[in-house]
Amino acid sequence: MSEVKLGTYICRGCGIGDRLDTAALSVVAQKEGKAQLVREHDFLCSADGVATIRQSLEGGEVNQVVIAACSRRSKTEAFNFENVTVARANLREQVIWTQPDTPEARELTQEMAADYIRMACAEVKKMHVPAASANAGTNKRVLVVGGGVSGMTSALEAAKAGYEVLLVEKTGALGGWTAKLYKRIPFREPYADPVETPVHELIAAIGKEPRIKVFLNSTTTRTSGSPGQFSVDITAESGNTMTENVGAIVMASGFSLYDANKLPHLGYGKSPDVVDQAGLEALALKAAADGARIRRPSDGREVKNVVFVQCAGQRDASGEHLTYCSGYCCNASIKQAMYFKDANRDIDTNIIYTDLRTPGNGEDFYRSAQKKGVSFTKGRVKAVESAGGSLTVRFHDLILNDERATVTGVDLVVLATGQIPNSGMNIELKAEPEKADDGHGPSVEVPVPVPPKAASVLNLTYRQGPDLPQLKYGFTDSHFICFPYETRRSGIYATGPVRRPMDLVQAVEDATGAALKAIQAVENASLGRALHPRSGDLSFPSFRREGCTQCKRCTVECPFGAIDEDEQRYPVFNEGRCRRCGTCMGACPVRVISFENYSVDTVGAQIKAVDVPDEFSEKPRLLLLACENDAYPALDMAGMNRLQSSAFVRTIPVRCLGSVNTIWITDALNSGYDGVMLMGCKHGDDYQCHFVKGSELADYRMSKIDDTLKGLNLEPERVRTYEVAITDIARVPQLINDYAEKIKEIGMNPFKGF
Repeated sequence: MSEVKLGTYICRGCGIGDRLDTAALSVVAQKEGKAQLVREHDFLCSADGVATIRQSLEGGEVNQVVIAACSRRSKTEAFNFENVTVARANLREQVIWTQPDTPEARELTQEMAADYIRMACAEVKKMHVPAASANAGTNKRVLVVGGGVSGMTSALEAAKAGYEVLLVEKTGALGGWTAKLYKRIPFREPYADPVETPVHELIAAIGKEPRIKVFLNSTTTRTSGSPGQFSVDITAESGNTMTENVGAIVMASGFSLYDANKLPHLGYGKSPDVVDQAGLEALALKAAADGARIRRPSDGREVKNVVFVQCAGQRDASGEHLTYCSGYCCNASIKQAMYFKDANRDIDTNIIYTDLRTPGNGEDFYRSAQKKGVSFTKGRVKAVESAGGSLTVRFHDLILNDERATVTGVDLVVLATGQIPNSGMNIELKAEPEKADDGHGPSVEVPVPVPPKAASVLNLTYRQGPDLPQLKYGFTDSHFICFPYETRRSGIYATGPVRRPMDLVQAVEDATGAALKAIQAVENASLGRALHPRSGDLSFPSFRREGCTQCKRCTVECPFGAIDEDEQRYPVFNEGRCRRCGTCMGACPVRVISFENYSVDTVGAQIKAVDVPDEFSEKPRLLLLACENDAYPALDMAGMNRLQSSAFVRTIPVRCLGSVNTIWITDALNSGYDGVMLMGCKHGDDYQCHFVKGSELADYRMSKIDDTLKGLNLEPERVRTYEVAITDIARVPQLINDYAEKIKEIGMNPFKGF
């Protein structure tokens, strides 16, 4: 390894030079940070300032750089030096902008800045320039599973961008649910009438596109590999199997309608004249083919009175049926009501709803239906009864508060049932215990595997299971706020109603986004780079084999299925699947897992570099480990808003709270820190953690550290974990200040000076 030549560059711009003694900081960098070269500049991010750094690098004066200026989140392009390790000391957002501009505060502000200089110098010395993985996958073909509108759109968008596509459809024709529609909801102004579906145009475009190869009556029966190098078995209905190699996968397996047979109180299954929305579309298509009007299934009579029941088996507070809203159903019922009104204005059409939701077109489509004579009644349907050759709908009128309201003489009732995602197997279903008694003693509980509720879609060979993880309602998991389409299987993207309930317009937009994500995946994979959220990161984990205890914690806790095991139970890292979150590093009890530019040592060195005053100085030191995705940006924005926080806190950004190794907590307390705060993303069902499970795992690990603290006669309050959103700009400094007050109340760490 070449000799380390550290250069520290201190900016005086943005008020830093006015608030801090930069000459004194230069001395700290030189004497304590051991920097061979120290430079100050009035505006380091300017062309002249950047040129100063480049000249030092090109002249061989330095080969490692510390930039003491603004946040690491600012000026990333200006301070991007290829093949050079760079550490940032945040003197602007988290020093001068968080402290009062008074003579009394000057000493503490200077101490903060000096510590951040020390920390950055210590960090960069433990960093190495990462090299791209030698196992990078170079295949750039895209596999799309599902031939509905979402799948066809993804395939066409990828092909138009120049990428080869394999499109797999389990039935004998493309089109999915949209091919079963008579007409679609309008998707542009004036939102007045139902319009033709795009299915035929999409199918024709697929047929004309030479980059798309279609497999009908086929399924994916085995999927292995990683971004850029997936291997997929595609099996036809005949049993013939082809093995194809692809770079990324888009799962567009669509949805099924909620089973209306579960709604006997609404007449389904009891009367043929009670249908779901798909049933009405079939009637409308038949009528159009026959050149006639829609007729009743029971006797073929023309429909004169039709009632649409919204939220049939949806938004059910009891939990017996779907608890969520499928979103598209209200517009679909308005469209279907127009089928009747456009054929005969004298047909009575009544839509009974609890809340009418018409996303995408404002109220224009709804107003158009009103003008055509469609009636809307706010109510909750209780029962649909059949008698005397017609139907009676009993409902609670929510406007008049009439619980005995009825509509009689109804020819046809249409139930707006919801979308059930075709997500495949729920790989997180737990085995249910069952009592077993062999007759020779008390009964014992034995696990009985839960039978799969659906056939696998992807048939992954991953140790975590054959399909993608699911959310609590069965929709394929993706981070709906920050990176939709992303799943916990790198390079595999979910799109369309398998990801969340949506209408046709949303599905087309969703499919386009998924195609772009797939393209990004194959391009990053070919360069050995990480995928979102650390897109472009070249680092990947490695481990010291001689120190590994084969405990399997890293393989179990990895949120992305990126770690397997060899025959000797040592971890095998799949760099292509790795998102670079560092959860494995945080899980390792013997600290043998690391990244070239992020490790137990890079953070540990920063912790130890802070100047911790003695117990008599009345200057506590609080360590804040902040997630770089939400907490750290919130801290920066708090500084931008000049929201003040304790001068005793020293913040270290971490890739994810999942990467926090408990040794950092131990080191901090042993070094005399008075308290440790962890700030990460919200976890649980509505998680906001960019790495899905990281903050949840960190919270669990920290819950176990209380016993350790008690064993050391330290108060459990000295270590605290907080869930923070990126929008918690005002809350974050308040949490810090409240915590500082709590530590003041508890008292100084008794380990100071040891």
